[in-house]
Parts: sequence; C-alpha cells; structure tokens
Amino acid sequence: MSEENRNREFRQEADRKQGQAAEQELSELLQIRRDKLKTLQEEGRDPFQITRFVRSAWSSEILKEFEAREGNTVSVAGRVMSKRGMGKAIFCHIKDDRGQIQLYVRKDAVSEQEFSDFRKVDIGDIIGASGYVFRTQTGEISVHVEKLTLLSKSLRPLPEKFHGMTNTELRYRQRYVDLIMSDESRRNFEIRSRFIAYLRRFLDGRGYLEVETPVLNTISGGATARPFVTHHNALDLDMYLRIATELNLKRLIVGGMERVYEVGRIFRNEGMDTRHNPEFTTVELYQAYADFNDMMDLFEDLLSGASQEILGTDTVTWQEHEVCLKRGYKRVTMAEAVKEVLGIDFMSIQSDEEAVAAAEAAGVDMEKVDKTWGHALYECFDQKVEETLIQPTFVTMHPVDVSPLAKRSPKDLRLTERFELFICASEMGNAFSELNDPIDQKERFRKQVEQRARGDEEAGMMDEDFIQALEFGMPPTGGLGIGIDRCVMLLTGSSSIRDVILFPTMKPLDLQKKDAQETVAKAAASSTAVPQESVAEEKIDFSSVVIEPLFRDQVDFETFSRSDFRAVKVLACEAVPKSKKLLQFTLDDGSGEDRTILSGIHPYYEPEELIGKTCIAITNLPPRKMMGIDSCGMLISAVHHEGEEEKLHLLMVDPHIPAGAKLY
Repeated sequence: MSEENRNREFRQEADRKQGQAAEQELSELLQIRRDKLKTLQEEGRDPFQITRFVRSAWSSEILKEFEAREGNTVSVAGRVMSKRGMGKAIFCHIKDDRGQIQLYVRKDAVSEQEFSDFRKVDIGDIIGASGYVFRTQTGEISVHVEKLTLLSKSLRPLPEKFHGMTNTELRYRQRYVDLIMSDESRRNFEIRSRFIAYLRRFLDGRGYLEVETPVLNTISGGATARPFVTHHNALDLDMYLRIATELNLKRLIVGGMERVYEVGRIFRNEGMDTRHNPEFTTVELYQAYADFNDMMDLFEDLLSGASQEILGTDTVTWQEHEVCLKRGYKRVTMAEAVKEVLGIDFMSIQSDEEAVAAAEAAGVDMEKVDKTWGHALYECFDQKVEETLIQPTFVTMHPVDVSPLAKRSPKDLRLTERFELFICASEMGNAFSELNDPIDQKERFRKQVEQRARGDEEAGMMDEDFIQALEFGMPPTGGLGIGIDRCVMLLTGSSSIRDVILFPTMKPLDLQKKDAQETVAKAAASSTAVPQESVAEEKIDFSSVVIEPLFRDQVDFETFSRSDFRAVKVLACEAVPKSKKLLQFTLDDGSGEDRTILSGIHPYYEPEELIGKTCIAITNLPPRKMMGIDSCGMLISAVHHEGEEEKLHLLMVDPHIPAGAKLY
C-alpha cells in the first residue's frame, strides 16, 4: 500500500473515531440537561408550567436609552447565549427579539435558591430577570439582577459560539437554530418582511386593490411551467396548484376592478438550484389603460424606493457586483441585446431557416425547441446574452413564440410588448402589454395545447372560461409580475434563494437514509447466491437499442493507464444557472479537497436525486471552463439510442466503495 493511501485511511479512521466521540459527548450532554429538568420537576419547579412573563423593556431599548433608564428597574427576558464566572458573581448575555444585553447576578442580590438555580443554567436556556440598569466597571451597560426565573429549559446544546452553524444544509433544515445563532440570517428575513410591507404601501398608495385568488385550480395556466397535481376527494377531481395568479387577476380587470394586485405563493414542479425553489412568492399587478412602458416606470420606482427606505442607499452588492438601483435603468430590445453581444441582426433576417442557422453558428443549442425565427432569437438571448446583464436592464420586445399572453407589437407582429428586468444575470420581473384579443388568445392557447400533446409538460392548457371573459371585453392593460424572493436576494446580497426563504424545500433526511439503505440492500442481494428458480428475473427488452460502433483504433496500454478513474461521492449537486443541460457536482474524490465537475445530464436527472450517490469519474483531465465554471474531470455515463431517442444512465456503483478508490 502506498504512503498516500495509508495516510488517507488513517485520516478516515481518525474522522470516524472523532465522529463517534462527538456523538457520545452529545448523548452525555443531552442526558445531563434532562437530569437537570427532572430534578426541577421533582422539586415542583417545572419551568414548562410557567405560562407568562411580563417584560418591561427590550435589550435595544435599554442600550439606546441608558441615560434615561440608569438606576431604574426593568424586567427582561431572553435566551442565554454566554455565561461566565462561578464565584459570588456570574455574568451572562441574553438574546431577545431585538438584540443582546448583559445580566450581572450577585449571590447577595438574589435569593439563595435563585443563585443556586442560576449556577445550573445552561447556554440556550430561556430566562426572565428583574433588576436595575447600570454600567459595569468595564463600561458595559447591564442589568443588575434582583429576581431571576427559568422560563424554559433547553434540552439540546447550541452550536459552538464562534463557528455557529457551519453546515449550510443544516442551516436550512434547522432554521430555528440558524436564527438563534446568526444575526445575518435574521437580518435577511427582517429585510424580507420590510420589503413586502413597503411593496404593499407602495401599491396601495397608487390606488391598487389587494385581492386573493385560488391556489387550487382545475386548469394550469398563466405561465409556462410544470404544475403540482393534487386530488379533490369530494369532487373526485384532479386539481393543480397555481403556477401563476395572472389569469384570475385579469378576470378582475374585465370585471371593472381597474388596479389589482396579489402577493401570493406560487408552486412549480421543477428542479431546485440557488435561484429556484418549488414554492416561491410573487406579486402580480394589473392596471387598466396602461401598457408595458408604465410597468417599467413603476418597477423602477418600486426598487429604487425600497432600497432607499430599507437600506438607506441606492447601491447594493450582489453576486460580487456593485449594482446601482437609482432610477434610469437601461432599456434595450431583445434583438438589440443579441446584436450587441453576438453580432447577429435578427431584425434583418426574415426566414426561420436563416434565423436558426445563425443561432447554431453562434453555438446556440436549438435541439429541443421549435425551429422558428422567434425561438432562435430567444435562445440566443437566453444562452449567450442574459449572463452579460449586470446593471439593471429592461429587455423588451420578446418574440411572440415565447410570450403566449402578451400583446403583439403593431410595429412587428413577430414581437410582443413585453419586458423582463435583469440584474446580475437574474430575471427580477416580467411584464406585458396584456393581450386582450380573445381570438388571438385562443389561437395561442391552441398552440400551447399542441406542444403539450407532443410531451411538453410545461406548456399551457386551453382555458375556455378565460377566453369567454375576454369576449366580454378587457381594456388595454399593463401587467407586471415580480419575484419577491429574487428582490430580497438583491437587497440582502444573498447568493441562494434558500437564504431568503424561511423553510425552503429539502429532501427529507429519512428519505435519504431510506434511499441509501435500499441501495445497500440491492447490492447485498445481488452478491448473495440464491436458487435460480426463486428469483423472478426482470425481462428487459433491448430489441430497439442502437449501440454506437466500437472504436477500431486501438490505444496502447501506457496511454490508457495514465487516465485516472476514481470512485467519487456526490456531496452536492445543483443546476447551472442559464443552462438547460448542465449540473454542477461537488464531489469527494478521497483527496480531502472538494472537486467540481460539470455534466450535461440535467435532461435525465434532477440534482437532488443524485446527492449521496457513488459515481465514477476521470480525475486527471485538465480543467475546462463551462458556463464560466472550471470543470475538473469527467463523470462517466452510459449512452445508447432507442430508435431516435437518446438514453443516458449515469454510472452509479455500490456505496460501500470508498471515495478515491481507483479503478483498474
């Protein structure tokens, strides 16, 4: 065995023993805390029976108003975050809803029972205290405690103070602990709340009426997305969780409610990454007798005003870019943006064939979209241009092919009066001059239905009732949809949507364990000899499989042996923004350092289903940039065709194989 392998095994064994020791230590701490609780309960002093504590001041009020409060008695309450001193005086810091303050507990200032109890208080316990406000000899504003009450016993220790919750996934799963330990995380959600409050005041002040529309619908519409399906038992009817609020809000415009908005939760049955969560929050607003230009002005006013009120500045830092939110955002048509970056002048191209050829010549993937002028323009923008838009930019005049609910431009019927606002290559909002022609709308619905029939699960459905509503007449209308989560990410400088959603969607831990156990069980079953007649062998039909011919050119053994094939464990996996195919893997290759590999297998796998799997990778390929990210190696997949359809299986192996195991 090589020295490197011996060192790796030594580290793995040391990590295993350290993990076991940590688990044992935690188990002992849990028991100690439960024993303390049991003693209190046996003495008739169960803290969980206390129902109320009257607080007279928050920590921040005492700190800000020290001169007025010095010497006055206050009652404070909060969670113990630190504690020191075990003689006749004990200091501790408690954290409440608005900050932290120090408590000073002297043996001669409280009862003997209170001081004895306080000695046994643990970090994380929740206490109430009364005493007078003073400043210590070191200058720290504090409360000199005269009465002390344990209000709730913490049976689990908090994370270590100076490191907090270093496991990012655990922060999302245990948001309650994250909020206790991280002031930054709490600040993110305070900003979120303030932004939504500002948004409502902003729209209410402009005469908009807030409304509520159904979450459950019999038709999925208003956006291009795959819906969640549920079943109504009483009606024996499949229903869809809404993917947008658009169609119902426009029904209200028809009904004469000329300015309406809804802040609502949206549900889309799609992949998860740093910018997408299956459920998220939007505001959609509609204004009669307005167009998309009015919506651009409103959006500018909203973002710049929110930034000033909440942050006190027009400038924010997001995704390592300094962004100016002051009014005066750049406005450019989609065709102009593509011409500026790729040099392709779509407005001078007339035929679908020429447009598709120009897009493919620029390296744009047109494989799974309709081969039309509009799709070629949109894919050029989506795949090549969007990533260049850092400062706030309104991209207008989208192709009608990808805008089924927007009004056509009278200047060019191939385009619609639509815009999207982009900041740091992220879409912040989407707006139209709303389509109010029922005949045109029905034809666009029909095309969506045709796409759905061809297998596009994101295509819309025919909504006959909405067509009927338009037939009663809808005035010219401007509509705007804004992603609230994205706006909060911008204002907080957060890189992941999970940092601004209190309880983001996560794969249950017990489901991950179940998957791992099933994989182990299958591996064990396959290695166990059983009588042939007792196994019902699965019959797989390979009759339609088309295999790529074997290479005739031979590779000498020395060349082949230089390729380093290793077992790798998938630590994390997420979709690469702006790519329909790429997944970004964070891998344990046994070296002790995480490895990043990108693989174009998103059409076949969702990121979350691959986490924890054991795969095979070539690890000694030179780094290759893909979508601006260095991909250091290649994951091995098996590819074949069945008729015209390509099939792919990522090579996943027995989880008993350790990370870094070399293939021979």
